Amino acid sequence: MKNPAAAVAAAPEEGSFFLFLLLACGTLVAALLGAAYRLGLLYQLMHKVDETSVRHGGENVAAVLRAHGVRFLFTLVGGHISPLLVACEKLGIRVVDTRHEVTAVFAADAVARITGTVGVAAVTAGPGLTNTVTAVKNAQVAQSPILLLGGAASTLLQKRGALQAIDQMSLFRPLCKFCASVRRVRDIVPTLRAAMAAAQSGTPGPVFVELPLDVLYPYFMVQKEMVPAKPPKGLTGVVISWYLQNCLANLFAGAWEPQPAGPLPLDIPQASPQQVQRCVETLSRAKRPLLLLGSQALLPPTPASKLRAAVETLGIPCFLGGMARGLLGRNHPLHIRQNRGAALKKADVVILAGTVCDFRLSYGRVLSRHSKIIVVNRNREEMLLNSDIFWKPQEAVQGDVGSFILKLVQGLQGQMWATDWVEELREADRQKEQTYREKAARPVAQHLNPVRVLQLVEETLPDNSFLVVDGGDFVATAAYLVQPRGPLRWLDPGAFGTLGVGAGFALGAKLCQPDAEVWCLFGDGAFGYSLIEFDTFVRHKIPVIALIGNDAGWTQISREQVPRLGSNVACGLAYTDYHKAAIGLGARGLLLSRENEDQVVKVLRDGQQQCQDGHPVVVNILIGRTDFRDGSISV
Repeated sequence: MKNPAAAVAAAPEEGSFFLFLLLACGTLVAALLGAAYRLGLLYQLMHKVDETSVRHGGENVAAVLRAHGVRFLFTLVGGHISPLLVACEKLGIRVVDTRHEVTAVFAADAVARITGTVGVAAVTAGPGLTNTVTAVKNAQVAQSPILLLGGAASTLLQKRGALQAIDQMSLFRPLCKFCASVRRVRDIVPTLRAAMAAAQSGTPGPVFVELPLDVLYPYFMVQKEMVPAKPPKGLTGVVISWYLQNCLANLFAGAWEPQPAGPLPLDIPQASPQQVQRCVETLSRAKRPLLLLGSQALLPPTPASKLRAAVETLGIPCFLGGMARGLLGRNHPLHIRQNRGAALKKADVVILAGTVCDFRLSYGRVLSRHSKIIVVNRNREEMLLNSDIFWKPQEAVQGDVGSFILKLVQGLQGQMWATDWVEELREADRQKEQTYREKAARPVAQHLNPVRVLQLVEETLPDNSFLVVDGGDFVATAAYLVQPRGPLRWLDPGAFGTLGVGAGFALGAKLCQPDAEVWCLFGDGAFGYSLIEFDTFVRHKIPVIALIGNDAGWTQISREQVPRLGSNVACGLAYTDYHKAAIGLGARGLLLSRENEDQVVKVLRDGQQQCQDGHPVVVNILIGRTDFRDGSISV
């Protein structure tokens, strides 16, 4: 006879066993489903692999780029990315190859700035990508929406010592808003669409998409490399063979099924009506308002023409920086160019519209504590930079700058300000420009006076010209003397201060605006980075004109280093015959020196004509040194 007490004791034990068994089975099933999902087994049940197709992932890349209106792809060729280059060419996207990867990214940056769309560059794996780092960082600081496509080793060979295989994602995550590595062909389209949207949303910036070899090449080629022709014998061999076959199938399952390739909606922050109204009320009480416009003001969706009309209607004197240079054309009565620090001290209301309180505004110290500051910026961190130390905003508006200016004009309903404030600022401009004329008339110890040369450049530039500036002392002098002829027609590196942008920026500008003249102002030090790209200009028939201020040195540095530290070490260069080097690359070269001092305009006109005839031109201008920028700093 059974003991009732023992039966009662056994019941919980049996219940615990069944519960344990149920949990174990559930865990096993979950693990198997997870493994099946990771291996793509579930997806492959519903989406087949077309093993006979000769299509490749590069075609998907090209389809997305075309659907987004991309006209140019800049590159330096490499085997990792060949399929996407070929596919872009077939779809009518112009593939432009450069002599250095950094130039390709700078060119994409220029396209982004001028067109308001995403500029695209593609480079090969490893050193191809590491060569772009400076340009990508420059785009991040300048807030340029660019897409960098990078080749990579096959997915199965990563971290196994493959050629040019490094951890590229870790390299670009600190530099880019969006980073992704595509692991299956079917993921190319959605990943690129997301990347393009991320580049333009919020604060624009660079994005990076890694495309491994086996994602770009066709099935039969990848199969040949991935799956052994004769699978190894034994149980281990069978498992390995199955695994490789499954990886291959997962790569290409659903690869050619139709997917939407067009642009996704963008997320662009806007000022609230309440913020706009408070700014309207503050500005309506101002007697000496001042507007500082930065590059963000020229971002889409506000067209430059509409922004210019709004600024003119607003009637507030303004300083223009970055891509906002040239917004009002030449010699506009509202555009103040000199004595910014003094003007800021006198203003009672200052609008920082896309302008940042970094080193360019002495970290905010140049602002008066008695001024009411309105700051508007898409980026909150940038908007409030140093506000806890040297300045404090009356109103901080996180939103699109151009849209904010339009709303501000609507709110003020045609309010006018006294003309004496503008006239006071313009008189200070005239006095400063008179000192420039006096400096231009002074003789220099040798060669040509750079101030006078730049004044003549200003008089020679046509109305349809783009200005690309790349250098230190010569270019900084030009910033005071040479005026862009319109909006989005001045290209400089931005706050990062990168040397070497010139050739890439010129390449992008000329391709975007083939009927315009692209004039490049180089320091002789900076030109060393761009010289070889005159081969690119010749091969691709890109006529640009480069003016080199050749003073045989890194003068912006030596200007401080010598008086402070008593040595010119590492600052000296030679009066190199850059014009002859350009001729050796197939371009045209001209020389300006004291020997033909009276023919500066003639030589510039000759270079301009040769450029109009379809030739890239280098004008090597031997210049002396002046005190024009004494007291300036470069750190």
